Amino acid sequence: MATRHLYLARHGAADAFGELTDIGRRQAGLLGERLAGVPVDAVWHSPLPRAAASANELARRLPDVPVTEAAELIDHVPYVPDVAETPPSWVGFFDGYDAAEAASGHRLAEALVARFAKVPDTTADVTRTDTHEVLVTHAYPIAWLVRHALDAPPVRWLGLNSSNTALTVIEYRDGLPPTIVMFNDMSHLPSDLRWTGFPKGMRP
Repeated sequence: MATRHLYLARHGAADAFGELTDIGRRQAGLLGERLAGVPVDAVWHSPLPRAAASANELARRLPDVPVTEAAELIDHVPYVPDVAETPPSWVGFFDGYDAAEAASGHRLAEALVARFAKVPDTTADVTRTDTHEVLVTHAYPIAWLVRHALDAPPVRWLGLNSSNTALTVIEYRDGLPPTIVMFNDMSHLPSDLRWTGFPKGMRP
């Protein structure tokens, strides 16, 4: 039985213009060092500069591993809840999202799941093997994949925050529900590089 191992990471810390900062580069490099012991087959990244730069920085520690852009990993709101299911603290967040924007975001979310949240691809004449893929993306797509793995209601992506370059690992096997191995793990980062990208009131 082959397993697809997805290593999900939010990009490194970025500035107000969406460019990776020196701190973000340090974070990405340390994540690459942590992943150097994993038999990584591919690094995929969001089209946005902060994710692309993070992917290339961590890939410097993963010789010969291909680094490729994946449109499905772009930052987007995966699901806009209706008024009845929206937690009070989130009501203002969705002001301005019209039906077309909500539908577009949800289509992206469905494409993300269809491409990555499944067992390894195979053909009849190829022996199926485990795959190990790193996805450098953003907090919302990570939250959506975690919610999907838990088979939770769509609204439950809200509040699943990820720190910059924190590691979330999900495994997919035939005939079994996805397994969340870890979520928002920052053990590769020193204390001064942890919790960036998290709302200050939510930092422990």
